Amino acid sequence: MSGSFIRFLLVGVFNTLVGLSASFAFFNLLHLNYWISTFAGNTIGAVVSYTLNRTFTFRSRASLGSSWWKFAIVIFSCYGLSYGSSLLLVKAAASLWPDLPADLAHNTAILLGNGLYTIGNYLGHKYFTFRTNGLSGSGVS
Repeated sequence: MSGSFIRFLLVGVFNTLVGLSASFAFFNLLHLNYWISTFAGNTIGAVVSYTLNRTFTFRSRASLGSSWWKFAIVIFSCYGLSYGSSLLLVKAAASLWPDLPADLAHNTAILLGNGLYTIGNYLGHKYFTFRTNGLSGSGVS
């Protein structure tokens, strides 16, 4: 396990507390729909994530101008793929268990989507957003 991955996990714990808490709050307390709740929570988490991953995790010297749009591409791609696929999986499971409460299904999709999102984000940011030129692909350990 590389040093950057360990730092990513540490940042991820904090980032997850912020973004996931916000997603659950938007869904359960404000009663916003699944997509608005997860998008709003992940947007809040993305601001925290960009700042901490750029400075602490990957120790990137890439300019803000060259890294913010890459960060956004990774975030939006991972968001759509992770939360879309988790919702489809939970809906498929719910068709097998018709008595599954809708709120439980959506909360499960949020949690599963967050796990997929975390893995996709690490790979995207390491090899695309904050990568340095060189053979290793990232230049960080």
